[in-house]
Amino acid sequence: MRIQLVISFVLLAALSSAALASETYRFDQSRSTIGFTVRQFLGTTHGKFTKFDGKIDIDREHPEKSSVTAKIDVRSIDTGIVKRDNHLRSPEFFNIAEFPEMTFKSRSVRQTGQQSGDILGDLTMHGIAKPITLHVKLLSPISGDRKETRWAVTTEPLKRSDFKLMFSQGAEAISGISQTVAVNIEIEDSRVQ
Repeated sequence: MRIQLVISFVLLAALSSAALASETYRFDQSRSTIGFTVRQFLGTTHGKFTKFDGKIDIDREHPEKSSVTAKIDVRSIDTGIVKRDNHLRSPEFFNIAEFPEMTFKSRSVRQTGQQSGDILGDLTMHGIAKPITLHVKLLSPISGDRKETRWAVTTEPLKRSDFKLMFSQGAEAISGISQTVAVNIEIEDSRVQ
């Protein structure tokens, strides 16, 4: 009887420790921004995606075992000009009828500082998967029973041609639309586990 009690206590302690080591956070869409910037001759276009979902699994004891997944509804693209947004959704560009979602799935996580890290993963956009590295900085420390975290995320500029996001070569040359897209992301999330 006493041995069973000791075994039960050890198992309970191990489970509690595992629960503390691994925590799951979900993106808060209302307080997060997934944005982008594209330069052209007549200025700079700023845009964002307004519908997305994502999950961060954090292992405090072993940060390299943490992971991130995200899904973006491409139909939710918003550059502030309806005509341009409809063109971006069309078969000439994102082709949302065939490719309605953009996804990211991490492959590895590396801590680069006390509150920063690099997340290598696959970005799938327009039916094409490419490896990218997200450079993340924790803006609100994970400590105690805190239920929310906030992250700033940057990447190297994405090249549109890598994902076949080109339309008319002539029109692009005239308007001077840049091949590269700068990504601007800030994520706030809430702990669910």
